[in-house]
Amino acid sequence: MNNRLKILIVDDEKRITDKLKFHLEKIGFTVDTANTPNEGFKKLEEEPELLILDVMLPGMNGLEMLKKIKADYPRLEVVMISGYGDMDMVIQAMRSGASDFIRKPFQIMDIQLAVERTGKFIELQSRLLDMQNKQSLISKELESLIEKDFVGESDSIKRVLDIALKAAKDKDVNVLVTGENGTGKEVVSRIIHYASPRKKNVFAPVNSSAIPESLLESEFFGHIKGAFTDAKEDKVGYFEMANYGTLFLDEVAEMPHNLQTKLLRAIEEKKIKRVGSNKEIPVDVRIISATNKNVERLIGEHKFRMDLFHRINTIEINIPPLRERRSDIELILRHFVSSLSKKKGVESPEISPELIRKLRAYHFPGNVRELRNMVERALILSESNVLLPEDFPLRQEIESISNKDNRYATLDLEKNELRLIEEALRQADFNQTRAAELLNVSRDVVKRKIKKHNINIVKDIFND
Repeated sequence: MNNRLKILIVDDEKRITDKLKFHLEKIGFTVDTANTPNEGFKKLEEEPELLILDVMLPGMNGLEMLKKIKADYPRLEVVMISGYGDMDMVIQAMRSGASDFIRKPFQIMDIQLAVERTGKFIELQSRLLDMQNKQSLISKELESLIEKDFVGESDSIKRVLDIALKAAKDKDVNVLVTGENGTGKEVVSRIIHYASPRKKNVFAPVNSSAIPESLLESEFFGHIKGAFTDAKEDKVGYFEMANYGTLFLDEVAEMPHNLQTKLLRAIEEKKIKRVGSNKEIPVDVRIISATNKNVERLIGEHKFRMDLFHRINTIEINIPPLRERRSDIELILRHFVSSLSKKKGVESPEISPELIRKLRAYHFPGNVRELRNMVERALILSESNVLLPEDFPLRQEIESISNKDNRYATLDLEKNELRLIEEALRQADFNQTRAAELLNVSRDVVKRKIKKHNINIVKDIFND
């Protein structure tokens, strides 16, 4: 056990605090004392790891002090001491967060044993937290800010995190995050923002393909009242909204060419003009972009501006697909089983070795997102306390579209757009999100293509 534990003793009897301080310091602990609640609260700012707290204090009951302390310092362990140790008081103290309760009069050895017990618990909690942080790769504080999980132990995913955290330190560098759908591009982008000096300002996510082309300029740069027919009041655009923070451009490769030009100018000049206004507004924004496309190929096809690519791509972070880091699959599986079970208020089931072997052999076209969806489905439908291979039915390889229809060799949206969308919708039981995953595009792209081809989402139209 760690005898360098920092201890604070709060008791209105100075002879008790002095005696405990002398004895605990003699055996190696670091001890401070206070004889009033106000003095105790002040010394809590020095972040002790263990508090020994008397119940009867001048001006404030120790139980009231305990509740306030646990609200402000939830990880601080508290041992209560009192000469009025009836069972109701003990229960109240434990419910309020005390880890132990010692009745007066007590022997010095009683306090020493309580300190040693609590010290072992603190050490165990510290080790557990270290293990959790190693699995999650990021601190719990950062994880709570991004409201997502980042789990893995493979060298490739650790490199992703290392580059992201280095990029975060420079508040101005623009970052391009690439990778297949479901790999966690927005999660990595949020990590960069919340680990950076801009973390107290806005993280503004924008789906570049979801905005109607007629509204693109207004959405990004805002407009003034009367700028066009529906402009009934002034509007703040994404650049102003994200000022001093981060603008996250998801699916940046889907951005129309005319907006690319205006975006480039805004990034270079750090100024924007609202639609209908001649007034320049200075903006200080970090740009993080994400795409699952090969942008360099799009540049060669004159679909993406090379100069914009270089502006948004000072640092590129490529997230490997799950099939290229199979050593992470079991860890991610166990993480999702535990976290989703807790979220649903059910007991976390065991995981059969056969299931792990099955998932390790699967190619995961939907990556981490697909695995999460599999776990959630299994937790809802399984009637056993052990997750088995049959609880995780795997969809066909994307290339094997249909045994009875060989019209398509691949779900290449560019080559066979209309028929592929119809086939993907059929396989997905007309669920547009699942169809988008099959096509390896976003749901918004599928919606636009459905509208473009005037596809009616009625099952009968697909019947032979």
